[in-house]
Order: sequence, then structure tokens, then C-alpha cells
Amino acid sequence: MAESKLRGLSMEFSVDIFNLVKFLKSNHESVIANQIGRSGTSIGANIREA
Repeated sequence: MAESKLRGLSMEFSVDIFNLVKFLKSNHESVIANQIGRSGTSIGANIREA
């Protein structure tokens, strides 16, 4: 079964979110980084669940 375009885009978005979180944590912005990480990666989880 071919992977849908939406799944591919959500995976790319999640990778971008992880990179942003790493950048923020390196600048000691842990609180906002944790929230962005949780909310940003939940998009992909919701797509896969649907």
C-alpha cells in the first residue's frame, strides 16, 4: 500500500518540530520547547489514528 501524501508531510513536519525543539533546548528554552514538541508531534499521531 502506498503511503499517502498527508502522512509524508506530517512526518516531515514532525522532523522539523524535533529540530526546532533541539534548537530551543540548546538555548535553554525548555518549557516552550516541551510544549511545542508535544503539540507539534500530536498532529502526526492524530493523522495516523484517523
